[in-house]
Amino acid sequence: MIAPDQGRGTASDDCFRILHVSTGNVCRSPITERLTRHALSDRLGDLMASGLIVESAGTWGHEGAPMEANAEIVLADFGADPTGFTGRELLDEHVIRADLVLTATRDHRAQVISMGHSAGLRTFTLKEFTRLVRAIDPATLPDPRDEGVVERARALVRAAAALRGWLLAPSPDADEVYDPYGAPITFFRSIGDEINQALDPVVTALTGIPARH
Repeated sequence: MIAPDQGRGTASDDCFRILHVSTGNVCRSPITERLTRHALSDRLGDLMASGLIVESAGTWGHEGAPMEANAEIVLADFGADPTGFTGRELLDEHVIRADLVLTATRDHRAQVISMGHSAGLRTFTLKEFTRLVRAIDPATLPDPRDEGVVERARALVRAAAALRGWLLAPSPDADEVYDPYGAPITFFRSIGDEINQALDPVVTALTGIPARH
């Protein structure tokens, strides 16, 4: 099972941690966390996906808070599980043990990188990472059937980091996922669609398996 507590506090070559970051950790990052878990399990099955640990936190995280009710509705729309979530404030330890940090905005990315811990090469906005992985030839990545999904994920992050200076955003807003906090459900659903579309090529690149339609 892809759970936030799995292996927490231990360094292991057998797992790959994905950390989603937004502001309050009650809207965007919970949606992205749970959609990522849902997509990974759908493509790999819980057993095969167990080496991928998906978490989230907020730069001004509402520690212990539930996710917003509209965020739960959005997750239910996609068949993802919203239960058992509690908000977290972003801490140094979260950044230290993350193999990949995906943020909602460029400002969040800058805040993560400013924390240090050599985070620059593994921290991207979600949409930035999507743009980069689209440009990576899947044939250059390890075959997950031979070397495992963890090795493929690590290679993907290295390849994306190498491309970052060459594939710039077409506009200042292109890498942003805007905050739906306090907005009506229609806006939450549009943000959910935006996140889901950005995640699809990322999960395909991580697993080597396209989504089932």
